[in-house]
Amino acid sequence: MNPNHKGNVAELAIAAEAARLGLSVLKPLTEHERYDLVLDISGRLLRVQCKWGARHGDVISVRLRSSYHSPTRGYVTSTHSGGEVDAIAVYCGEVDRCFLLPIELAAGRGMLTLRMAPARNNQRASLNLAAEYEFSGAVAQLEERVAGSDEVRGSSPLSSTAEGADRAPSFVVGAHEFRNRFGYYLERASNGAEVEIRRRGRPFARLTPLA
Repeated sequence: MNPNHKGNVAELAIAAEAARLGLSVLKPLTEHERYDLVLDISGRLLRVQCKWGARHGDVISVRLRSSYHSPTRGYVTSTHSGGEVDAIAVYCGEVDRCFLLPIELAAGRGMLTLRMAPARNNQRASLNLAAEYEFSGAVAQLEERVAGSDEVRGSSPLSSTAEGADRAPSFVVGAHEFRNRFGYYLERASNGAEVEIRRRGRPFARLTPLA
């Protein structure tokens, strides 16, 4: 399949998966937007860019950088930012699965990889495990965060523009999980995400990026 065909298949598969989960799926009427779809998650509108994921062994590679030819500037390449897109949705045809990634994970990057299995050297820091971004699980986590958030309805549940302790965290993890994968969550925080650590189901601590 050529890139356009892959893009069309990915967008349709992601829209179908969102509809299967009971989400409203909106499509921009105008062209050349930075996002392909808008998902309504518990009353919040999420701008989503759809990508095709290519599997190479235990790794799914996602190309994030786009390019176009300008008569005056030649070939222009660009990446995604939180001001343009709220999340990246990925469809991998070889495994027939969809994933949903927060923009903090993809902003400014030309390529991103998801691991289907742990690294052979047991490395965990700086790795993105595909299981943690399964579409249904990511949507469920967003719905839980939206339901418990005091943010104004209509803003994005993945937005990183709000400041202060009331901001919805990018990750909610148990204390045991956080302790076992401290390096991974430290890396996520350094990239702009917030991590809320819970003990016995209650908020216990929060890891935040530097201002």
